[in-house]
Amino acid sequence: MKIAVIGLGNMGQPIAQNVLQAGYRLTVYNRTKEKTEEFASQGAQVAKTPRQAAETADIVVTMLSDDNSVSAVTFGKDGLIEGLSENGIHISMSTISVEFSEKLAAAHAEKGQSFLAAPVLGRPDAAANAALRIIAAGPAEAKKTAKPLLESLSQQVFDVGEESKTANAAKISINFLLVSMLEALSESFLMMEKYGLEQKQFLAIANALFSSPVYQNYGTIMAEQTFEPAGFKMSLGLKDTNLALAAAEQVSAKLPLAELAKSHFENGIEKGLGNLDWAALITCIEK
Repeated sequence: MKIAVIGLGNMGQPIAQNVLQAGYRLTVYNRTKEKTEEFASQGAQVAKTPRQAAETADIVVTMLSDDNSVSAVTFGKDGLIEGLSENGIHISMSTISVEFSEKLAAAHAEKGQSFLAAPVLGRPDAAANAALRIIAAGPAEAKKTAKPLLESLSQQVFDVGEESKTANAAKISINFLLVSMLEALSESFLMMEKYGLEQKQFLAIANALFSSPVYQNYGTIMAEQTFEPAGFKMSLGLKDTNLALAAAEQVSAKLPLAELAKSHFENGIEKGLGNLDWAALITCIEK
């Protein structure tokens, strides 16, 4: 099977590497050509446009930052949708809006293609170790075809149905839970610091109860202030918080904690912290 990966950022690069290691024929496309050189040296084909990448592939995987970047590589005369064959599959592993997911599904269906939403849970280290968790939704036959590929990139695949938007809504909700954790842990750290308890010691107490690698990971980043290099940038944290608020609005749900976190992210970005890890939310609250 021939696979194309579009987007070789912090997540796309290890995903593409695992595609190669799984034995698939790989084509890569990235807006910055330098990031494709490593793959060319390993035998991958380098495409000049998203359309050219899709023309070489049975399945195209996009791993990009937001709706606009996925739209830019999908539509237009050089977009992947024009190069993908009938019955071809576009798998979006990005965190995109529910509304845009519906648009992609409809556009591909019109051309006899399939769209799978397969957003991932995990940071770049999990991607490198093929230890992501994937939330997948889309047409049953396309999921069956893509299953071996998705399993080669992950430790677990959750099938949440045939409507792509369900997977995107689930990923947005998971990210909202992470934002809520960052907000609560930041506030707890700062309060206990005023009582003279070091953040690392408080984290050890909290983790004795929660036994959570998520709390341990992000709590350590906060306590040690290792916000660079960012595993997930604060600017993307704000993007995902806005996605959660938009998804909630569509079904008349309320997310007051998301509104609070949004204001803190916006404050940090105004102060030039947008490229730091989103765990730097603690500094936004502190200041």
